[in-house]
Amino acid sequence: MLSSILCRNRPRHFQDNYCRINSDIHLDSPLKGLSGQQGAAAERIRTATRVAFDNLVSQAVEDEVDFIVIAGDLYDGDWRDYQTGLFFAKQMGRLAQADIPVFLLHGNHDAESQITRRLTLPTNVRVFSARKPETFRLQHLDVAVHGQSFRQRDVTDNLVTAYPPIIAGCFNIGVLHTGLGGMHGHVNYAPCAIEDLINKGYDYWALGHVHKAAVLHERPHVVFCGNLQGRHIRESGPKGASLVLVEDGQVERISPLHVDCVRWIHLPVPVDQCSTSADAIDLVRQTIADTVEREAEGRLLVCRIELTGRTELHGELLASADHLLAEARAAALGLGEVVAWIERLVIATASPESAASRKDALGDLQRIMEGAGGDVDLHARLALDLGDLVRKLPHDVRKESEDAVLKAAIDGNVAALITHAGAYLSARLEAEKA
Repeated sequence: MLSSILCRNRPRHFQDNYCRINSDIHLDSPLKGLSGQQGAAAERIRTATRVAFDNLVSQAVEDEVDFIVIAGDLYDGDWRDYQTGLFFAKQMGRLAQADIPVFLLHGNHDAESQITRRLTLPTNVRVFSARKPETFRLQHLDVAVHGQSFRQRDVTDNLVTAYPPIIAGCFNIGVLHTGLGGMHGHVNYAPCAIEDLINKGYDYWALGHVHKAAVLHERPHVVFCGNLQGRHIRESGPKGASLVLVEDGQVERISPLHVDCVRWIHLPVPVDQCSTSADAIDLVRQTIADTVEREAEGRLLVCRIELTGRTELHGELLASADHLLAEARAAALGLGEVVAWIERLVIATASPESAASRKDALGDLQRIMEGAGGDVDLHARLALDLGDLVRKLPHDVRKESEDAVLKAAIDGNVAALITHAGAYLSARLEAEKA
């Protein structure tokens, strides 16, 4: 991941500085969950990380920032070819033409040992050493920037303890790629405590690795500003940079700067008041249109629709999931080719009555499934078969699956798997019966 600070410092007699902070670029990282996408929207999605970074550089030049700091994971991993590096060199050249220096730190994804291809970058780019912490000074701005790159992907040491002491008379910025105790499920690389950062005495800590923006402490400021461009539904909402105003050596204001060009959004749609599936489709279409009008601002919205509520339509909706998804995608395309895309449609509704309480064949089936949930021998046989199946799945599928049934299988949660299977089978049979 990457964290950057972009500062606009005025001459000393103005007594104020402007800093922009952004995090986690992951250049050329593939965006996920978009199978079936074609045309102009597909191209927008494919180039999203580049467009977001280009937006950031354009804004930096327009705002006449003084410098940029990148705190790790500029790249998502080793380059497939030199085009990734050439794109970055071009952007750095734009900043060089505007006399904007860049201080680059490498994190776990672009650690020194991870990147096998390299290019000589413009002279305005200075890279933090991976051997030991290093300090870069901007003498005319009274700014000191401290940081250390990752030498390998898995850094398990607390790097903060070796960071240099503050430089008196300077605005001291610490740049660190860290899990800070494993926040938000991120791997705890370069582990440290927030007290380690506060006690260092720096004025500002720009942290990378965690993709969710958060101001963890003020005076001194300890900040994760999130990633530059969301890449999947777990990275939903506005993404970009922060503009930080510094006056008399103190942070006065942090303002968001949204540079993402593709935005992920979760859209719950309560259908408990719908009488027919056509009503539910109309509600989905209206929700998509309203969200685009309210949220898009020229961006492509990638939406996950989730139908919620207790409804007699539960079985019918579950049985027609493919049709509902197609209707939602048709509604999105009807608004324009690069306006909205439906990543997934989730049926999270429930029947008004428990299937097990019914006095018909469906009730018998549900009671059988519930009994199977407590069958120890059945659990053991299923666990053995599931283990063989799960081991054959690709690593990315095992790690990032969001399907409830598949996740139960991957986790070896046989009871949950039986529950999901029973609910699905009952709903399909109920729909067929209707």
